[in-house]
Amino acid sequence: MTTDERSNAILRIRGLGKRYGPRWVLRDLDLALAPGELVALLGESGAGKSTLLNLIAGLESPDEGEIALAGNAMHALDADASARVRRRSLGFVFQAFHLIAHLSVAHNVAIPLLLNGIDQAEALRRASAMLGRLGLGDRGASPPAELSGGEQQRVALARALVHQPAVLLADEPTGNLDPATADVALGLLAEQVRERGAALLMVTHSEHAAAIADHRYRLGPEGLARA
Repeated sequence: MTTDERSNAILRIRGLGKRYGPRWVLRDLDLALAPGELVALLGESGAGKSTLLNLIAGLESPDEGEIALAGNAMHALDADASARVRRRSLGFVFQAFHLIAHLSVAHNVAIPLLLNGIDQAEALRRASAMLGRLGLGDRGASPPAELSGGEQQRVALARALVHQPAVLLADEPTGNLDPATADVALGLLAEQVRERGAALLMVTHSEHAAAIADHRYRLGPEGLARA
């Protein structure tokens, strides 16, 4: 939903604005997601979709407005506090994967658990189980370089899901997947959101991917509009 009327919103944005030099990429943006809600965000390249995800994640700072994630005012936190919230409450599927080359696939997936203090053996067990759900149960010991682009995308998805975050942000999560694998990944995303009472904000150009969402919005010069 594009208003902040919902009292139980797990992600709430009010009056958000971001500019680069004199150009406002986002301005006066309001958005609220409730537990169990899936939202797809469409729009042309350069409309500010990825910027919005980065702002929610605390990777960039807004020039105006407020962001509350799982009860935390992200816009008001310092870098250390923002990082702690991200580790605990956020899962991010990056378009560029951002896998660590010198770590095995399983260790890449286990990173969020290890950062949250989970014992390494248990973290790797959970990572292997999540990889299995994405059809990569036999690739845990492999380095990322030995995987195809689609397989690396699934590893990035497993890493985002493994610690059961309150909010999932996904930037083109099926962009490198074949249709059948994309359906598996989308199904797992939807399943995790529904089961865990999490919320998903997915940026995508794919109408097929957007079809899993409860609500679809288009981001353009005039802000958010129903798609």
